[in-house]
Amino acid sequence: MTQVSIITALVAGVLSFVSPCVLPLIPAYISYISGASLQEIQAGEVSSKKIIVNSIAFVLGFSTVFVLLGASASLIGRVLARHMNTFKLIAGIIIIIFGLHTAGIMRIKFLNYEKKVQVKRSNSATLIGAYVIGIAFAAGWTPCVGPILGAILATASTYTTMWKGILLLAIYSLGLGIPFILTAWAINKFFVAFKQIRKYFHAIEVISGILLIIVGLLLIFMKGLHF
Repeated sequence: MTQVSIITALVAGVLSFVSPCVLPLIPAYISYISGASLQEIQAGEVSSKKIIVNSIAFVLGFSTVFVLLGASASLIGRVLARHMNTFKLIAGIIIIIFGLHTAGIMRIKFLNYEKKVQVKRSNSATLIGAYVIGIAFAAGWTPCVGPILGAILATASTYTTMWKGILLLAIYSLGLGIPFILTAWAINKFFVAFKQIRKYFHAIEVISGILLIIVGLLLIFMKGLHF
């Protein structure tokens, strides 16, 4: 792994956070894991410590799933090591397709599929409940996270050592998790910033798509992310 591949994974996590189908839902997730309404949170009726701690548990929940996926992807890479050039070609093509979908150049219906896991609100305000919600979030495969996460997993599968796949997905989770915790810490400021960010949702999608296409091309031409 190179410094550039680490930065790419971190940026991919941040882009997942600000994607149009994740960012608008962040307040709802914060409300759900804190067990309070947004009005109560804005009015300061809920302990900020509880919100932040539960947010960390939420982040650990989805990070667990992503890291396990990264480890599995690297195991696949180890098995296919003898045919790595062919596998990189296939992975590159898949990532480019993800990029075209994310940028809106072409839409693929199954990438818009989202599976929701129901958890009782009364249980979601606990640490364990918040952790479970995080796992459910990771299993949801929302339209924007799916292609970006898929591209990172495809990249992880080109590594022949498990720890590299784990590290790559841990960094991706960090890029997605840190903004979430910061948002929970300053939820009122988030609403102000969201009005400004919302104007650039389309640009964010296009930039994310272009990033994925570039990563895919690098894999196809066997240059790697360090190029």
